[in-house]
Amino acid sequence: MKIWYQSYVDYENGAQYWDELRKHLDAIVDPGTQVDIKGITPHDNYAHAIVEFRCAREVICNAVKAEREGYDAFIIGHFQDAGLYEARSVVDIPVLGMGEASMLYSCQLGQRSGIVTINRRFIPWFHHQIGKYGLKDRVTGVHAMDFEPGQILSAFGSDERLEEVRRLFEEQAKPLVKQGVDVLIPGGGIPMLLFSQLNDHRVEGAPVINGIPIVMKMAEMAVRLRQMTGLGISRTSDYVKPPVEIIEEFMAHPKGL
Repeated sequence: MKIWYQSYVDYENGAQYWDELRKHLDAIVDPGTQVDIKGITPHDNYAHAIVEFRCAREVICNAVKAEREGYDAFIIGHFQDAGLYEARSVVDIPVLGMGEASMLYSCQLGQRSGIVTINRRFIPWFHHQIGKYGLKDRVTGVHAMDFEPGQILSAFGSDERLEEVRRLFEEQAKPLVKQGVDVLIPGGGIPMLLFSQLNDHRVEGAPVINGIPIVMKMAEMAVRLRQMTGLGISRTSDYVKPPVEIIEEFMAHPKGL
């Protein structure tokens, strides 16, 4: 099994994160699963919808490339899931999004989940995601710390910085738990990987989930189910596949100034 893991950070700007992510993925995948981490340049370095939109276009193209290069599944390793639905509409291999997978799995751990993101500018985006996934009654709160995407990378390799991020996360998480949240979701692959160093991480009894192994195992399961039963994406509504020439047009014609 070969899986394309799409990061929204490139190696030049997130080498330590990629190195830690590589070790983490190697430790959690099934024997025989090959995971190739791919980045985006320019990387996602500012919390804003226009940056997500720019990255989404590249992600959609990369999903097409992944399928053509023989990958069995495509993972969006970025909590905002930018480009997820569009990517699903243009390829037949399973496409998994970290945000969607994390939220869906959290529903099996508790009745109400809450997200703590790295920057408040992501809060409206996450509320749109929650609505799109039909989880407004299950994911009931979004709080934020105050980092830009690149800043939190400095916590890798620093116990002091890790403790600072953990403390800031808990400051935002505790009010959510008091409001009735059962499960806590770090809003991003970078904080998820950072907190993977904390065994049985909880805040006031509420588990803090790591969406990286969740989305990876969902991808492996999706590939196995497709192999065993032929189960794949629905083409009746949201994921209707466009004609080949329309996909080719999209791949060939990005417009700049």
